[in-house]
Amino acid sequence: MNTTPNASYSFTLRMEIPNHVGMLARVTSAVSEAGGDLGAIDIVQASRDFIVRDITVAAGDETHSEYIVSQVREIAEVRVINVSDRTFLLHLGGKISVNSKIPLKTRDQLSMAYTPGVARVCNAIAADKSKVFSLTMKSNMVAVVTDGSAVLGLGNIGPEAALPVMEGKAMLFKEFGQVDAFPICLATQDTEEIIQTVKAIAVGFGGINLEDISAPRCFEIEERLVRELDIPVMHDDQHGTAVVVLAALLNALKVTGKKIDEIKVVVNGVGAAGLACSKILMASGVKNIIGCDRKGAIYKGRIEDMNYAKEWYAENTNPERVQGPLSVAIKGADVFLGLSAPGALTVEALQTMRPDPIVFALANPTPEILPEEAAPYVRVMATGRSDYPNQINNVLCFPGIFRGALDCRARTINDAMMLAAARAIQNIISDEEVVPDYIIPSVFDKRVASAVAKAVIEAAYETGVARRERKPSGLMTDLLR
Repeated sequence: MNTTPNASYSFTLRMEIPNHVGMLARVTSAVSEAGGDLGAIDIVQASRDFIVRDITVAAGDETHSEYIVSQVREIAEVRVINVSDRTFLLHLGGKISVNSKIPLKTRDQLSMAYTPGVARVCNAIAADKSKVFSLTMKSNMVAVVTDGSAVLGLGNIGPEAALPVMEGKAMLFKEFGQVDAFPICLATQDTEEIIQTVKAIAVGFGGINLEDISAPRCFEIEERLVRELDIPVMHDDQHGTAVVVLAALLNALKVTGKKIDEIKVVVNGVGAAGLACSKILMASGVKNIIGCDRKGAIYKGRIEDMNYAKEWYAENTNPERVQGPLSVAIKGADVFLGLSAPGALTVEALQTMRPDPIVFALANPTPEILPEEAAPYVRVMATGRSDYPNQINNVLCFPGIFRGALDCRARTINDAMMLAAARAIQNIISDEEVVPDYIIPSVFDKRVASAVAKAVIEAAYETGVARRERKPSGLMTDLLR
């Protein structure tokens, strides 16, 4: 049982409690003794004999929630009326909606927004298709596209079950980058069908965010769409993760005093994110990377469980052709980057790394090694979780990357733009502020999206992929609009 309480497993207990001194204390004690984290306590109804209260409790998982409730039910004279899962309540009816930007309260407003006035705007776009950016939602709209084949840590759960995640992604775009986004969940996992469908709907969007599509199909889908569309396309599971990992690593190296071209990095999990992270680290100066999967180290000449992505990996990494399981590959490593499964890294293997090791254990919700286990042996520790320091979270980059790409009307999101985004995130934390528990800014740091957008715009102009005429002041983004 995972008993570390968190908001994802919080619930509200509605109880009828005798109106006697000490009864509430018995309830709260039962919750605390069961490992629950008490939140708000509210009175719903009161009488001389009974009080109906709502008590909010955070648990570690569903089993833990059930155990806490069972302990409360055992208290004599206390009646549990209802148990409400706060996460499910948040999702009731969906999390996003479409709202009009202008009022429609008069005939004049209606005639301009729709017929007959809209015809004039249609004709203007027909005569000059580039005007679609300025006269429609296209300039600030991103499609969040998935086939539901690789959702979070849930796997191939299908497009319907993926929809809550895509809604959440759209919320993050709006909240952190002021980018409008809409979820597109496709009822196909055929590579060609996905490519053609996205191409067909792209006219209404200024960018495409590919999400939770399994490897190796995701590589071809992204490569084709980047090549065949003239708007930015990015598979966030690959490049979003890579950008934030690089930003965190650059600051972690400041803590340890190690140089990026001298470190040995072991990547456990060579899927979409593992491949992209490895490429961006190599582009930034890392020379010695070893990738591991379920069969162990990937090396030139390996034939078991390979695909074209792993073939590239074998050709371009592991210069010493190390063979064997993770426990062999990690010996003498400076950095462990986990994009794999819970428990993949043991304390014994961790102890074979070089002094002052950096461990990024990003499996979610349970990392490759728990921070509590790793603490005595690591210098810098990061996870994908919000309840530990140094959360590696893609929300630090994708809102700002698309904000910048949309504002300069970039044709694509290239390597230079992603490297610029990573540097912008890194530089939010000054050299004086960098410490082992603070190598990456908070997702709620308001400076991040603006800094990333500005850096992306600058890189887009420098590499010639921006279509919008550059103003004399240089940067064109306006994150407050």
